[in-house]
Amino acid sequence: MTYVPDPGRYDAMRYRRVGRGGLLLPAISLGLWQNFGHDRPLDTQRAIVRRAFDRGVTHFDLANNYGPPYGSAEENFGRLLATDLRGHRDELIVSTKAGYDMWPGPYGEWGSRKYLLASLDQSLARLGLDYVDVFYSHRFDPDTPMEETLGALDSAVRQGKALYVGISSYSADRTRDAVRILRELGTPLLIHQPSYSLLNRWIEDGLLDALGEEGVGCIVFSPLAQGLLTDRYLDGVPEGSRASREGSLSSDQLTEATLAKVRALHEMAAGRGQTLAQMALAWTLRDPRVTSTLVGASSVAQLEDNLGALDNQSFSDDELARIDRYATESDINIWASSSEV
Repeated sequence: MTYVPDPGRYDAMRYRRVGRGGLLLPAISLGLWQNFGHDRPLDTQRAIVRRAFDRGVTHFDLANNYGPPYGSAEENFGRLLATDLRGHRDELIVSTKAGYDMWPGPYGEWGSRKYLLASLDQSLARLGLDYVDVFYSHRFDPDTPMEETLGALDSAVRQGKALYVGISSYSADRTRDAVRILRELGTPLLIHQPSYSLLNRWIEDGLLDALGEEGVGCIVFSPLAQGLLTDRYLDGVPEGSRASREGSLSSDQLTEATLAKVRALHEMAAGRGQTLAQMALAWTLRDPRVTSTLVGASSVAQLEDNLGALDNQSFSDDELARIDRYATESDINIWASSSEV
């Protein structure tokens, strides 16, 4: 059947300004890192994307190597853009990134001009688009001059292949450098995408201050610590969960000390009338310098639960103080190598 978006899709979603720029993003955006590769049914992906758009989620975040296999998330989303979302391109924010490994050889990762611009061309072909709204440097490259990496982002804008540019997992100092270099090039840095959650608070140590002072937006990823901040791990590691499979979330990270924090936070969420996931998402949005929080979803039900975070975003000082007792660093930031360079 032909998809007709809900006419009331913009009524309930809250949109927040990206730094001091003109762009607005939904408070909750949909990330396609997991669950949108060729290993998942396209019909399930279609149902999630449709429901997200019906709920006012206008921003869909990708990267060149999302899958599996690499590139397949962009291919699948491209199919949905050509069918379900056809005619709605100007209502959407589509972002993609390059920086991690994508193809064999010396030109298939990191931050060279060669890699970034070739990757963007490939991403546009997979998406079936003439341009993306935001193109990111996915990680800092210590062996390539920042002028080259950021110059490639500037070229993408000047070539009409991206409207805005962003960076991901850069340190506070590197972010300030990026702001300066891009300002001199004439393409301002729009947004930074760092990891951030109740158990991974590194951005509070200088990065948020840098973004606020420079007028750069912030969209946080892994706000649920790859599923750890959900009800799934309250009794250990269930079979079939992300931590039970080889991948980015290791069972070694699920120490009893960390799980004890998760259980305590779960009790606090219940006292607020929320699921743990809903409280964790609302908590990331408590700081006005955070524009949006990125969620993944393997089902429509999971998406709906996450969007329920918007129903209660207020925290009393007492609640925040009690949360701080358990919301402490838990050695789960697997992207730290980029921001610590």
